[in-house]
Amino acid sequence: MTWLITGGAGYIGAHVVHALRAAGEHPVVYDDLSTGVAERVPSDVELVIGSTLDRALLDRTLTDHGVTGIVHLAGKKQVGESVERPLHYYHENVEGLRVLLAAVTAADAVRSFVFSSSAAVYGMPDVDLVTEDTPCVPMSPYGETKLAGEWLVRATGRATGLATASLRYFNVAGAATPELADTGVFNLVPMVFERLTAGEAPHIFGADYPTPDGTCVRDYIHVTDLAEAHVATARRLADAAPGTDLTLNIGRGEGVSVHEMITLITAETGYDRAPLITPRRPGDPPRVVASADRIATELGWSAKRDVRDMVASAWAGWTRPGPNPSGG
Repeated sequence: MTWLITGGAGYIGAHVVHALRAAGEHPVVYDDLSTGVAERVPSDVELVIGSTLDRALLDRTLTDHGVTGIVHLAGKKQVGESVERPLHYYHENVEGLRVLLAAVTAADAVRSFVFSSSAAVYGMPDVDLVTEDTPCVPMSPYGETKLAGEWLVRATGRATGLATASLRYFNVAGAATPELADTGVFNLVPMVFERLTAGEAPHIFGADYPTPDGTCVRDYIHVTDLAEAHVATARRLADAAPGTDLTLNIGRGEGVSVHEMITLITAETGYDRAPLITPRRPGDPPRVVASADRIATELGWSAKRDVRDMVASAWAGWTRPGPNPSGG
């Protein structure tokens, strides 16, 4: 099959492209390069530069490349920014998805659609393990746009017979190769790297949560495992009955506290600097850990890599020669 990967030059998107290619699929990348990096796209993979809001370009791309499936990762994803710019997030994430789906449904050849969702749809769940049936109460415009995206994808599938899947990512880290590492400094691992390499103490936002060590507990997933989950999902949809709809958590089902993660990072990097405890951030739930049972049942997929793999591979990317977040 030919898969159009929107956002395929981004951190997660590039890993999905490489995984699909390694699995014998034919990916085509569609990215506006607002945050994506063209050099992440393999030289033998076509890169179309454009926005999901550009209906005419989408129509041409789907036709010219004979696209039969979509993996939609393009969109804005910073929680704090979404609070400051909610109209921008709804325009990019929801309207961009609507335009893409309109192009997809007009293209008779496209039969499968994989949507990049997020654990942010759950908000602050008061449960030990978050299942796909846990009520969704997002706490930011970003989370709202992801939940609205799921509704839009599912409704389109029901109306048109498009086979769909919404994948709810938990906390993504690591890299398949140093060149594909995360260049943003928005998630815990690169944020700690940035402070350590600047000679500063990493921050822990609150140490008085009702958790074993008082810091927030999260479920971390290696980006390579995440990419392989996309391959498994894409193949399932390619063989699925029309109108098939899946909603799946992608996580390890294991909680790691912020303090535990920082301890692991300092040990891996050799920077011996105690973290600084600062006040809680508004909206941080004490614990968000995935139940990964449904994806194991539906796809036979489970994560293979642990948090040590995530930290080591992310550090290799951070310290790689040439331009990178650490300035090396």
